[in-house]
Amino acid sequence: MFTFTIPIFLMILIRKILFLFLLLSVSFNVNGQSINHWETAVKNTDKWLYHSGSEPDINWMQPNFDARNWTNGQGGFGYGDNDDNTILNTTSAVYIRKVFYLTDTAVIRHAILHADYDDGFVAYLNGVEIARNNIGTIGTPPKYTALADTYKEATLYSGGKPEDYPIDHVSLRKLIKEGTNTLAIQIHNQSLSSSDLSSNFFLSLGITDQSRNYRPTPDWFTAPDLGSTLPIVVITTLNNAEIKNEPKIPAHLGIIDHGMNLLTDTYNGYNGAIAIEIRGASSQSFPKKNYGFETQLADGSNNNVSILGMPSENDWILHGPYSDKSLLRNALAYHMGTSTGRYTPRTRLCEVYINSDYKGVYIMTERIKRDKNRVNIANLKPEDISGDELTGGYIVQIDRDDLSSNIDGWYNTTSPTKFYSYHDPKAEELKDVQREYIKSYITSFESAMSDAEYYWKFKNFVDVSSWVDYFLVTEIGKHIDAYKLSFYMHKVKNSDGGKLHFGPLWDFNLAFGNFDFACSPDPTGWTYQFQGTCDNSHPFWVKKITDLSEVSNLINCRWQQLRIGALHTDSLIQFIDNRIAEMGDAPARNFEKWSILGQYVWPNDYVGNSYKEEVVFLKNWLTSRLTWMDNNMLGICETPATTTDVSRLSSIGIFPNPASISVFVDLSDIDFMHADVFIHNSLGQEILRQETFDAVLKINLIDYSPGVYLLKIVAKSGIVYTHKFIKN
Repeated sequence: MFTFTIPIFLMILIRKILFLFLLLSVSFNVNGQSINHWETAVKNTDKWLYHSGSEPDINWMQPNFDARNWTNGQGGFGYGDNDDNTILNTTSAVYIRKVFYLTDTAVIRHAILHADYDDGFVAYLNGVEIARNNIGTIGTPPKYTALADTYKEATLYSGGKPEDYPIDHVSLRKLIKEGTNTLAIQIHNQSLSSSDLSSNFFLSLGITDQSRNYRPTPDWFTAPDLGSTLPIVVITTLNNAEIKNEPKIPAHLGIIDHGMNLLTDTYNGYNGAIAIEIRGASSQSFPKKNYGFETQLADGSNNNVSILGMPSENDWILHGPYSDKSLLRNALAYHMGTSTGRYTPRTRLCEVYINSDYKGVYIMTERIKRDKNRVNIANLKPEDISGDELTGGYIVQIDRDDLSSNIDGWYNTTSPTKFYSYHDPKAEELKDVQREYIKSYITSFESAMSDAEYYWKFKNFVDVSSWVDYFLVTEIGKHIDAYKLSFYMHKVKNSDGGKLHFGPLWDFNLAFGNFDFACSPDPTGWTYQFQGTCDNSHPFWVKKITDLSEVSNLINCRWQQLRIGALHTDSLIQFIDNRIAEMGDAPARNFEKWSILGQYVWPNDYVGNSYKEEVVFLKNWLTSRLTWMDNNMLGICETPATTTDVSRLSSIGIFPNPASISVFVDLSDIDFMHADVFIHNSLGQEILRQETFDAVLKINLIDYSPGVYLLKIVAKSGIVYTHKFIKN
């Protein structure tokens, strides 16, 4: 008998291809649509299974519970108020279950449980508690003998409306599934001698398209104001004055951050004074403005506070994406920068109102400045005019020469088109000797780079590893302003190493294919090679540093290291999907305010007809860009990345990372047959041990708590491979 055996290398290749197809097929899921209409999936008068008279099995609310011994009846269940379709004997509690079918869960955006009951209840969707009132403690299912906390009368039978319990879209995504789902509810009386018990429950769904798969909502149903899943930022200027481009004007800032947020909610994120102005360069021509503001005390002095979970400071920026119709390019780029371990401004998505006028979706972010939680360099003071104290720290930037006077910056003769400006401390805060020191340092660096033997000298001035990380994220974005505008660098004190570090990253609005001038926006080609081709605005030393074999080899090794984790394609696609889920219906409101979908806004190269198309374009462009960089990476990596012990990182990939529901571990480059897999939590406790026989391992994270975990693979050869991953 002839047997055909597939070679192991071919089997691995096939599995890799199938694995990639699986990831891509689930990654391009775009949410963020507004509700088109509401339908009801479960009604009170449906046929339900019910149980009363004794304590049910502990798993009675779970989808896989065998309820065939329960009784079938029409809801509602109860007695005493003429609102019952199935009359029960006097009881302390009744348990009901309804299995229902959901079609195309991708278009189900919200859900509401409506409850009309007497006296207390707890509801579960697919085994997870979703609503409760008037009985017990959240998370603990009441016993059959438990009684409601107080007496409560049902209202539907007397012409009233039931209570509503919204299920936010993030929770809903995790709870529901296409196909059969289970709604389970326990209803409890207030006393054993109570004269009545009522149970009428409805589950209604907010649908984002025109599909009709369920039933009309009840006559009493009104579409709810679900509010925003994003924090709401409310700014009111003194006497409703118009915000200008300098000077800052006084205003009040209130931030609402309760999870699901309504404009009428109390301010809990910040409630106090600010001074605010318009900021930006070309973006000032857009009707949706960017703003800079300072949090202040009543007397106008600085008020260092934490905003939306970011470390305490007083300088903040509200970036309003306009030409970037994905709303996410800056958030994505800053996330990538943070993933390299370098400081990059933190971000939080929010919705903004100014003087009662809705302004749309914004990115709250930190201003680049010296701070232990921002650019962590020495705090140069006016008296630091000699010795080690004079040598740092300074933040400078290369940008437009649109500042007010020559004191603000300088041109170097070696880079006659590049304007270096003092950023922090500002020019007016620096003494003459301090301004001259940092100018002289950078001038000396450029002179060294002009020397015939620059390759021996450049490391005396620059931190090479910071250039490697800055370069890689900049090149992923391929933005037209790279290396020439908003190009930040910082100089540390001599006692801290004394060198020039590159970053933080800033302003990727015109990145990821979102420009149509000067150079090609296609996801191919190196941005740093624009110099001498389509754009001669880069400092001459950008290309000279990068093309050094020592540097390009480091770039190659660092790329391999980052691509198996935080900068893996699927990890970045998941970041985008997570932010879209976080925004909920906010993009729909943003584009109702700014009706620019399907229209050219400078400098769009691609114009999508919908928000979904804009996001799909961003994902496709990003995926193509990463693949192109994989295939064209500079240099050669002769020393793969390793941990500090004998364990190895480079031969396994884990993605998405961070993850919410599951992670895939690609073991195809190691001896995976009969490998032992271990997972330890942050306390070092072993929570998983198993043997694997497959090149691609899927690990279910549903029951894992959020946090950092260590994955350890012990191959048959005895080599130990480790990798950290994060559960959201």
